[in-house]
Amino acid sequence: MRKIVSGFFISLDGVVESPDKWHFPYFNDEMGAVIGSGMATSDAMMMGRNLYEEWSQYWPNATEDQDFAAHINGIEKFVVSTTLKSADWQNTTLLDGSDLTAQITEIKSRPGKNIYANGSPTLVRSLLALGLVDELQLLIHPIIVGTGARLYDGLADIPLKLESAETFSTGVVYARYVPGK
Repeated sequence: MRKIVSGFFISLDGVVESPDKWHFPYFNDEMGAVIGSGMATSDAMMMGRNLYEEWSQYWPNATEDQDFAAHINGIEKFVVSTTLKSADWQNTTLLDGSDLTAQITEIKSRPGKNIYANGSPTLVRSLLALGLVDELQLLIHPIIVGTGARLYDGLADIPLKLESAETFSTGVVYARYVPGK
């Protein structure tokens, strides 16, 4: 069975919004290897409306970072939205969110690699609340951002078990969590 794996760049105070404003001073080859591994172990991506609208405008015509453009354009994409009427980016399926648990359970039962859900904190919060995230991969940056969307806003009593943790030379901690106590 496929797994939903969610990954985020996250600050010490839980902010995941606009990592382009605080993340890059901490990026190095160690982090690049983690991101590359995530891409290699997944063959699909799940995203919310906001990320879909942003990326579907950029990546199909991207001339920079062609390796990532080829990857993201080619993989299967699932967009969860109650407001989008269509999703025209190649290899994209629109999930209307009407019975998200049933829709995602069916997708997870299909053959394939992991389904990566990143960059959509609202969606991931919903998936966590429904018990649909199989692994949470956090790149915890040693910075307090102060403002911005936080990954855990509105969530409570969701026990997680630390599977592994590694500290990078930049002070970033790569932590992997799975459901459990």
